[in-house]
Amino acid sequence: MRVAVLGAGAGGLAATAELTLAGHGVRLWNRNPMTLAPHVERRAVAYAGVFGTGKAVPEAMTTDLAEALRGAEVAVVCLPSIAHRALFADLARLPVQVPIVLNPGHTGGALHARAVFAEHGTKLPPLAEFSTLTYVARVRSGTVVTTGRAGTVRAACLPGGEEALDHALRLFRGASPVPDVLASSLSNVNLVLHPPGAVLGAAWVEATQGGFTFYVDGMTPGVARVLESLDGERRAVAQAFGHALPGLLAEMTAIGTADPVAAERGDVAGAVRGGTANREIAAPASFAHRYYREDLPYGLLPFTVLAGIAGVPVPTANALLTLGATATGEDPAAEGLDAARLGLAGLDTGGVLAVVRA
Repeated sequence: MRVAVLGAGAGGLAATAELTLAGHGVRLWNRNPMTLAPHVERRAVAYAGVFGTGKAVPEAMTTDLAEALRGAEVAVVCLPSIAHRALFADLARLPVQVPIVLNPGHTGGALHARAVFAEHGTKLPPLAEFSTLTYVARVRSGTVVTTGRAGTVRAACLPGGEEALDHALRLFRGASPVPDVLASSLSNVNLVLHPPGAVLGAAWVEATQGGFTFYVDGMTPGVARVLESLDGERRAVAQAFGHALPGLLAEMTAIGTADPVAAERGDVAGAVRGGTANREIAAPASFAHRYYREDLPYGLLPFTVLAGIAGVPVPTANALLTLGATATGEDPAAEGLDAARLGLAGLDTGGVLAVVRA
């Protein structure tokens, strides 16, 4: 299959390596030419980690979105949520014709795409989203190092998006379909995993500029208790929309980022600290890190929107949002996914379900 991979960060490069190794033709796009430059220079994407060591050779590497999509059968978006709006607007203006897979959709990615296409008066192509990025990866000295490949991620499509979901299931092993994009969005583990440590560890981040491991040093018993509380709220909101979702530890075990023995005994801190894929990941060096810039306005904020529509109290999520905004000096609602940007303003629970279910 010919695949346009949109985004040349760690996720997009890991996808390029995996898809190329599987025999697919990849057309790699990134908006910033400096990001693409080292790979263009070597005419390949160097990779290491769980896929072995080698060089994946895309069919094309370009900053021209139309060129990247030319001849593609599916577009796979591997970008942080903060970059979604600009890309969705560009895709709507083209307009794009091929099915789109958000790897990942984070929290509300598919709904955000639907809203942006509607703003431009453009028909949304078939669209599916994953709950979580299929990789734990970082770019080091121009090489994408993938320390983990998700065993299971949740996948869903908007009504009419079945072709995109079919492509997603074919391209990415471990993708498990769920009934709708509320179930996939509320299965986003980063929604629960990142904000407690980022907010409660804010002083340590500022004092050390990331001089500690986020998932090991930063995973104290107090942070773990906040994680548990936030996870309970996530599952309660999902239940209000008709979904009985697994708890965080079960989800992380399925993905492959938790110590299964500690998870089995319900030891949140031990399970997170013992996960090999995340063990060496450094804490944020500043509040500019995506754990603040992405996971608060594009993770917690849309979660609280869904909670408000469902009428479910989420005091822990709201407290983290308030403290995070105060500590960083940035209002998550300024650019984040509020009800209007999700296309859900004025809707009740039934109205939301009508949007996400055929």
